[in-house]
Amino acid sequence: MTKEKIILTGDRPTGRLHIGHYVGSLRRRVELQNSGLYDKIFVFIADAQALTDNVDNPEKVRQNVIEVALDYLACGLNPAKSTIFIQSQIAELCELSFYFMNMVTVSRLQRNPTVKAEIQLRNFDASIPVGFFTYPISQTADIAAFKATTVPVGEDQEPMLEQAREIVRRFNYIYGETLVEPEILLPDNAACLRLPGTDGKAKMSKSLGNCIYLSDSADEVQKKVKGMYTDPDHLRVQDPGKVEGNPVFTYLDAFCRPEHFGLYLPEYPNLDELKAHYQRGGLGDMKVKGFLNSIMQETLEPIRNRRKEFEKDIPAIYDMLKKGCDAAREVAAATLDDVRKAMKINYFDDAELIAEQVKKFSGE
Repeated sequence: MTKEKIILTGDRPTGRLHIGHYVGSLRRRVELQNSGLYDKIFVFIADAQALTDNVDNPEKVRQNVIEVALDYLACGLNPAKSTIFIQSQIAELCELSFYFMNMVTVSRLQRNPTVKAEIQLRNFDASIPVGFFTYPISQTADIAAFKATTVPVGEDQEPMLEQAREIVRRFNYIYGETLVEPEILLPDNAACLRLPGTDGKAKMSKSLGNCIYLSDSADEVQKKVKGMYTDPDHLRVQDPGKVEGNPVFTYLDAFCRPEHFGLYLPEYPNLDELKAHYQRGGLGDMKVKGFLNSIMQETLEPIRNRRKEFEKDIPAIYDMLKKGCDAAREVAAATLDDVRKAMKINYFDDAELIAEQVKKFSGE
């Protein structure tokens, strides 16, 4: 029998989603959803994971669940094709995480580069919440519960996926082939692997305030693009400028298509020519930013408009999420049955065990 092709992916509801999420995974998710190449697609809102470093601010997480759901739908995720659910509503994930904790050492978690970077970003130092520290374990439970074969993420999540594969491998080695080892699916456009912030910082982050949100108004987008960090040595139009490490050009790499030049900047045949002009001097930052703004407006306007339509019926969004949770719980429960059986803790379903004990204690 051919193994089902299953996608599992999600986001933490700590704010509205931004264009880093969009190019890093969301745009691709919609393409994969509509490709017909996958049997099942699960997309979840990771509220339980968000609480690991927002434990004293549950209202922030609660309010942002609906924001993320609206962004999902606005971008084109379709509940008829993808199961959209809320992590905390699937109790089976907690139980699976608990069993997986025995598969990983503390030192292995400490070596995870993504965990290290996130701890540093949040200034946790020695006061790391255990839930946050064990994020790779709960992420593995999320993936394994739905027997996902494919996990589309940005490259910063690669160490997490490798650890998930290790945990699944170890479980299968000890208890027999039960779980599916997932494959990572990285963005196919190199510029989308890790979109920098508008301030030139390595990562677009809500906490750093350097994001362009999918739901930003046209004026907000224009203002943010105009204020973007560029080459600090490109002081005058005639000065040569650097393209590497310049977020404006990184964003153009991620969003620009050949037809955009004919529409918004016909004096250039392609992006290579635009870059070459900037590098030799004679091209001002504002002209390049104006071009980027036109592209961003074209990209974000339909998303913004769809979101406004979905906002008109919020109860329907919660109903969609509830149905998604019910469907997800059914799948996770079936996986957990397999796990309990493999671990020999399915006491009341194991007729052989009961018969064996009867025989043992009857003195036969």
